[in-house]
Amino acid sequence: MPTVTAPDLPRPATVDALPDDAAFLKSMLTEALIALHVSRQEGDQLRARIDQLLRRLFGRRSEHLDPSQLLLFGPLQEEEEAPPAPPADAKEPGQRRRKGHGRQQLPSHLRRDRRLHELSAAERACQGCGQLRIVIGQEVSEQLDYEPASLVVIEHVRMTYACPCCEKQRQAAKTATADAATASAPGVPAAAVVDPATIAVVPTPRLSTFITAPRPPWPLARCLAGPGLLAHVIVSKFCDHLPLYRCERILARFGVKLARSTLCDWMAQAAGLLRPLWHLLHQQVLQSRVVQTDDTPVRVQARAAAAAHQGRVWVQVGDASHPGWVYFYSPNREGQWPQRFLQGYKGYLQADAYTGYDALYATGTIIEVGCWAHARRKFFEAKNADPEPALYALGVIRRLYEVEWEAAKQAEKQKLSAADAEALRLRLRQEKSVPLLNAFGVWLEARAELSLPKSPLGEAVTYAWNQWAALRVYTTAGFLEIDNNAAERALRAVAIGRKNYLFFGSDVGGETAAVLYSFTQTCKELGVEPWRYLRDVLERLPGCPPERLGELLPDRWAAAERVAAERVAAEQATAPAVGSPSPGEGLDPDTS
Repeated sequence: MPTVTAPDLPRPATVDALPDDAAFLKSMLTEALIALHVSRQEGDQLRARIDQLLRRLFGRRSEHLDPSQLLLFGPLQEEEEAPPAPPADAKEPGQRRRKGHGRQQLPSHLRRDRRLHELSAAERACQGCGQLRIVIGQEVSEQLDYEPASLVVIEHVRMTYACPCCEKQRQAAKTATADAATASAPGVPAAAVVDPATIAVVPTPRLSTFITAPRPPWPLARCLAGPGLLAHVIVSKFCDHLPLYRCERILARFGVKLARSTLCDWMAQAAGLLRPLWHLLHQQVLQSRVVQTDDTPVRVQARAAAAAHQGRVWVQVGDASHPGWVYFYSPNREGQWPQRFLQGYKGYLQADAYTGYDALYATGTIIEVGCWAHARRKFFEAKNADPEPALYALGVIRRLYEVEWEAAKQAEKQKLSAADAEALRLRLRQEKSVPLLNAFGVWLEARAELSLPKSPLGEAVTYAWNQWAALRVYTTAGFLEIDNNAAERALRAVAIGRKNYLFFGSDVGGETAAVLYSFTQTCKELGVEPWRYLRDVLERLPGCPPERLGELLPDRWAAAERVAAERVAAEQATAPAVGSPSPGEGLDPDTS
């Protein structure tokens, strides 16, 4: 067996091999220190990338940080510790109670199947005297059961009507005309000739004597699906994140075979029907004082002989006075798309540091609001490479969020209105957040000169310093949020969905998904059951006049439903109970 020898490796120089010249030794030492510094920098960058990759593959998605890890130094260390707050009274009305672990009460809107369990006459006989026991009360126990969904075939029977009088005249005129034609034929005797004046006497109806009841407007013309089935397919994909091939299999178990291409066409046509309402929802969001926006990538299947490309799904979130979660699709991430989606908007725009928004801020009609969640994420990713300054920055950001939590807690405890809650939050920000930001800005300016630009900490410091003016804007108004997490949460449905359906079939499919995501997610955020909303809206849209289209917006539709439910509940409360026994009726032995 041949011997394998190790390759020759460079060995460190010995002391005897070094030169005796001191100046030459200093130059050699300088070059060695520079090489060591570069090597350490490259090693830190590689370790940071490996840590991020391992965290994305195997680590937690949340950016939770143990408070004991935060280093308190600098301005945070000089603050005096506040005395411990006295224990709150458990009976205080503003205190939030912990949720119990018992069985929850079943919703009242569920259908109740009342099953009465009675004893036989032999079982009701008293063992003491032998007489029958009477009913003195009842015990009700609820059991939640499930019935599989079912498909229903709706037969639209349209009756056809005719006028007997006019139809008789038509038949008479038809017969007379036929006889005249026969008489004028060659070989017909003269006695058989019909007088033309006789034909003129018979009136002929000019209009049709038949009429058919009109068919009610359908959501989709010449479509097999009713509004309930269309709403079910939309909710299954864009709320429950089921790909269409799974919906196809579910429907096949009911004995109805529908191709997924048919389901896809249904959703495209439903999105076309909902598009005017989608434009109205977008206009409502653009009336907000502040709009939060973000985007996420989605893979799009291209046409034949072309590679798939990466499209983008954008979202705009309105404020509390103009609720709406509107989604948009674009085939790329060019700056023209946010400019088109936000055309005509005037107010505050809260987003990340994407340069595509810079043209909007340059107009002066839109004010940029930074996101502290994005700034915090940079420092969180740098805490392993350079823990001391990164943890200091995380500690400052945590103090900023504690001010927000304190404002929300006080507003809930005092049961303040929306305007008073905004005034309270603005006051706390000016008193507590602004001093923290002033000190943190001095620290960022000093760190920007010391940190390596390409290091994780350098990138975090550069991001925060470049966005520093926008990151401070939220302290100028109480209705502004500290981050745009609402927009990021709105894109979570798209992120979950693309893990199941993997890609959009085309750019048209992306636009369809944007319209349908807008209504399903708006219903979800407003607490509206999306299937009930879509079924009702798809049924009413074909016959809805344009001036009443705003009544079908999710927030207005939900308000109308609540008013109707309250009216029905009030009528049921005031109406006398039907079939209720009179007092003492249950105690009569003869009626037991």
